[in-house]
Amino acid sequence: MAVGPARTVAAVRHGVKKASEKPSPPPYPKRQLLILALCRICEPIAFMSIFPYVYHMVKDFNITNDESKISMYAGWVTSSFTLAEFLAGFLWGRLSDKIGRKPVLLTGMGGTGLSVILFGFAPSLPVALLARALGGILNGNMGVLQTTVGELVTVKEHQPRAYTVMPIVWCIGSIVGPMIGGTLAKPVDWIPTVFQPGSIWDRFPYLLPNLFSGMCVFFGLAVGFLFLEETHAEKKYRRDRGVELGRYLTSRLFGKNNCFRRRLRRGKNGEDQPLLGETDESLPGYRTADGSPQLTSVEGPIMQEPLDLESTGEMVEAQSEKPERTFTKPIIFIIINYGLLAFHTMTLDSLLPVFLSTEPTGTQDGWSLPFKFADGFGYDTRTVGIILSIQGLYSMISTSFFFPRITGRLGALRLFQIISMSYPLLYFATPYFVLLPSSLRMAGVYILIIWKCTLATMAYPSNAILLTNSAPSTLMLGTINGVAASIASLCRAMGPIVSGYLYTIGLRAGYCGMVWWFTAFVTIGASFLSFGITEPRGRFDGKEEIEEPVPAAGHSATTRDAVEPVAAEPTIAINLDTRTTQRD
Repeated sequence: MAVGPARTVAAVRHGVKKASEKPSPPPYPKRQLLILALCRICEPIAFMSIFPYVYHMVKDFNITNDESKISMYAGWVTSSFTLAEFLAGFLWGRLSDKIGRKPVLLTGMGGTGLSVILFGFAPSLPVALLARALGGILNGNMGVLQTTVGELVTVKEHQPRAYTVMPIVWCIGSIVGPMIGGTLAKPVDWIPTVFQPGSIWDRFPYLLPNLFSGMCVFFGLAVGFLFLEETHAEKKYRRDRGVELGRYLTSRLFGKNNCFRRRLRRGKNGEDQPLLGETDESLPGYRTADGSPQLTSVEGPIMQEPLDLESTGEMVEAQSEKPERTFTKPIIFIIINYGLLAFHTMTLDSLLPVFLSTEPTGTQDGWSLPFKFADGFGYDTRTVGIILSIQGLYSMISTSFFFPRITGRLGALRLFQIISMSYPLLYFATPYFVLLPSSLRMAGVYILIIWKCTLATMAYPSNAILLTNSAPSTLMLGTINGVAASIASLCRAMGPIVSGYLYTIGLRAGYCGMVWWFTAFVTIGASFLSFGITEPRGRFDGKEEIEEPVPAAGHSATTRDAVEPVAAEPTIAINLDTRTTQRD
């Protein structure tokens, strides 16, 4: 009769010893992030491709001959997308919490494809505005993408690297998009032997770059439908016929035993394995926790891996109740700073091509330095496209190499605050680059590009990390990022409108720096607000609380002692019961 209890105690001690062993961290989810990047790449190409020619497109509509009004109308075209995105961003975020991330992402890409085709055929300003607005209302991917990345990454140390993926993709799009837009716009003027006068390319001179953008969108849509896997904590267990078709096609193209197909295979008991693993073996820390934790479950795989308690894709979290309050004070403060960041960076992104395209006055009559002067660079679409492409190339380098290292040293919060304090000087100095001698102007433009890109590539990922870490639960990430995306879209919409209006007034009054100095004052306010951000204990810190159960009465051992094998059988039972209560 004494043999049974002795074996039970031995088994419990053996299980506790296995649980106390430090497990290896889960691998970086590079495969699904790569697929997500291939889906994302089409959107920055489509968005950024219009910047080199939007000024000339509005001018060709023959609405006005006033150069200052053309700048204002160009700002309207840019803002119509983000303003419509503001109206729908929150709804798409909420919808992704209900139906999953993948359907919303695919719908957004489809809306972008429809938008660029209509924009290419736009014969007038109202049609162009409608096409851009349609793309914004159908595309809520900005917030949903951040949510998807947040659900893929379950280790805090992976965040600096993971949150540079989407900015790098945007940088690649910033290289390809302006290059395509600047090169393919008005093909009749550049290659009349291929694109003959009087053809469709002459009637719609900006159709060709938009057709290229549409092809990129179709590619991203196909990759997403076939290979992108759901990350929602509850919806990812549904059957995905698109992924099944992708596996079937890869098996037909590459054979049943090829390495590529093995990496796409997913078993029912290891559904999350392709998101994070590189081999066919299931990762215990990412498995579903079936049933309630029991005393005898210490030998199971759930107790062997620490991430089963904090993984964003776990059924344990899916079954738990949502916190009562979604938008806590730290989250609200981070979103406000995100909106201000979007406002002034979009002001610079949209107004800089206009500033570069503005024709020089050729005279200095009425100038009164250091504040009263009005001039432009007078670059054509191809030159502006090359400048913006180099901007994207440098942004990619800065995001890849500088941000992870600086974030690891300073932390996301301190880095964001430092960047916020650096922006006012950038905007105050921007208009003075036009005063450089002609031989130094191009060098000055590239100095300005490097300066602005360095700050932007540090600010956006650090803000995204702060927002994700502050979320009480991944079940709320879609809503939180949806609201953040809506606020940012509104600010991005207001940026070009306000800046275009102020730029117009400034040129008329002889102060081309008016809009830049106004933006500098906005960034001064944003820098003060950045010091109101706190980095609260979020879902990545919940594990520490779980691993620190309240000791039983009369027992003063620490948590680490509680999971070590000890001699007294009652102590083992009490501590295991306490751990089980914490898991429940």
